[in-house]
Amino acid sequence: MPQIIQLAADSGYDGIELRFVEGEDSLWKLAAFSATQMAETRRALIDHGLAIACVDTSCRFHSPDATQRDAEIQEAERMSDVAAELGAPGIRVFGDTIQPGADRNSTRKWIAESIRNLADRTEPKGVQVWLETHGDFVAAGETAAILRQCSSPCIGVVWDPVNSLVATGEPLGQGTALLGSAIRHVHVKDFQRCADGVQYVLTGQGAFPWQDLSTALKQLRYDGFVSFEWEKKWHPELEDATIAVPHFAKQFAKVYVNG
Repeated sequence: MPQIIQLAADSGYDGIELRFVEGEDSLWKLAAFSATQMAETRRALIDHGLAIACVDTSCRFHSPDATQRDAEIQEAERMSDVAAELGAPGIRVFGDTIQPGADRNSTRKWIAESIRNLADRTEPKGVQVWLETHGDFVAAGETAAILRQCSSPCIGVVWDPVNSLVATGEPLGQGTALLGSAIRHVHVKDFQRCADGVQYVLTGQGAFPWQDLSTALKQLRYDGFVSFEWEKKWHPELEDATIAVPHFAKQFAKVYVNG
């Protein structure tokens, strides 16, 4: 955490989105977020002027097995405890993919029931549940359909326009039009298409329509975080975070803040 905090502060960020720390995504297992060290972690964030924008889980609620879905809910609930301690407004969850032998309608129902159950547990802590546009429900319309089944103000969306653009070709304006005020958090990264699919690149060096993002979010009057996502864990060939993180801050300001 000290390295993460220092890099974010030095790069001019307002906040940090947490997923993997020390290679662990169940953050409640780590000393930095334990009862004895949590106060120290909070103090370091405050001293550097940083908020925790979102606490990411890897939880998915697509399993036909109710016991497995319940286990995912319990894991997400533990992560919501971390979020509450850090003052984070939400936790990220996935839907995610239709499993063998299942269908879309049943999977949508399982996801909706699970995140509604989870939101009932997290709402008293002041923590919302944010469903990422991802997997077989990546399109904005698919994600919005899950939210309609949940019908809870404590449930929102982590909108990842790159996921939707790459998977379905969905224009950014269509995504914001369909999801509207349900968008509570935004992921961004740059990419270029290649023979193997998609290759992630430094901000401004790819095909992502940054000006379209700026226009769509301003029309929405979005006032939350725009979070730079750098997936080096899954793509080790990418530049180090010490290069990519400050680079994004400089490039994004040119397009979004000044554009």
